[in-house]
Amino acid sequence: MTHHKRLLVIGNWKMNLDYVEAVHLGQQLGVLMKNKPVEHTDVVVAPPFVDLRSVTSIVESERIPVEIASQHVNANDNGAHTGEISVSMLKRLNVKWILIGHSERRSMYAMNDDVVATTLRSVTRAGVQAVLCVGEPTEVRHAGEHEAYVTAQLTSALEGLDEKSRELVSVAYEPIWAIGTGETATSQVVSEMMAHIRSVLEHVSCAHARVLYGGSVNADNASSLVLEGGVDGFLVGGASLKAESFMSIVQTCDDCYDGKR
Repeated sequence: MTHHKRLLVIGNWKMNLDYVEAVHLGQQLGVLMKNKPVEHTDVVVAPPFVDLRSVTSIVESERIPVEIASQHVNANDNGAHTGEISVSMLKRLNVKWILIGHSERRSMYAMNDDVVATTLRSVTRAGVQAVLCVGEPTEVRHAGEHEAYVTAQLTSALEGLDEKSRELVSVAYEPIWAIGTGETATSQVVSEMMAHIRSVLEHVSCAHARVLYGGSVNADNASSLVLEGGVDGFLVGGASLKAESFMSIVQTCDDCYDGKR
């Protein structure tokens, strides 16, 4: 596949690393990226809320070419929402990206399609890059209903967004059966879903969006997923918790970029 877009790799740290560990990982990423600069791939990391200030400070002070994402946000601007964080709070920390509707938020914390849609509007209205997460569970895949399932997630979130908001959206396809299981979707399965997702995105006037893959990604399978699966990058979980394994995925993406051949 010819990649006209810059690839995008996001490291989702989930509920891992305290602020000391997060600073250390950020510094390690900075050293590796200085030694071998990334040319064609945008790199983003999503630390836990309590680490955001520490990591943004390190990235800014040491001029590390990484942007910061939040793993979640509340759709409300402020008010009586104990334990929640607003988009405006994140913007003050120079957070540029926000994950929306990750399968763990959907399954464990009752984030349904309506909440996802409302949150997406709140994030894009504030001018922040949104990463809309979609993907089917095992039983839906086995029933052959995965395309309809993902279509419903996409259209629910994206229909009705204005043009300016759509420009801020990327999509991450994460088959739930492949998250943290060690089981990765084959390049053929990913390629089929990439084509389907892009057809839906075109239908809702969001054809420009980068479509990422997430689910047990590592340096060994990243290349085939880009070249054969046709992905525009990755949402990386466990492999993003170590600088070397995360940067090996980033460098693999960079090497796949046609402009470098």
